[in-house]
Amino acid sequence: MASITLGGHPANTVGNLPEVGSKAPDFALTATDLSSKTMADYSGKKLVLNIFPSVDTGVCAQSIRVFNEKAASLDNVVVLCISKDLPFAQARFCGAEGIENVIPLSDFKTGEFGNNYGVTFADSAFEGLLSRSIVIVNSDGTVTHTEQVPETGNEPNYDAALSALS
Repeated sequence: MASITLGGHPANTVGNLPEVGSKAPDFALTATDLSSKTMADYSGKKLVLNIFPSVDTGVCAQSIRVFNEKAASLDNVVVLCISKDLPFAQARFCGAEGIENVIPLSDFKTGEFGNNYGVTFADSAFEGLLSRSIVIVNSDGTVTHTEQVPETGNEPNYDAALSALS
């Protein structure tokens, strides 16, 4: 269980992020076209898992914009922006913002991603949503970097995440 804060108030997650050096847990998430996406769909690619509570909050939206700009142009890298937002909301946001270089995915159906990655809020006003986290997975499916953002209202360390891709 990670102890973080939400607006300065204590909050906890259901677990901890996967360990660096471990195999990334598989997932089944829903794309904006309602298809299911799994880890196998990105086999051989480096992955940036940009995990956050909702596209409808300022910091979450900013993280999508930053990764759309910075990481999406890197070779053999796929940026997955993961929340519990409905796929329709994700598509609306990306369409309105002109976001084309990241892939929004939703954990709304089962919540298994949030539980398997340890990022689901166990309590607080955001109980059930995903906490702001970054997981970098190399092309072999191994976790090379993680960040559980200590204060949910803060942005992740983009530079650390991007440097873990090399």
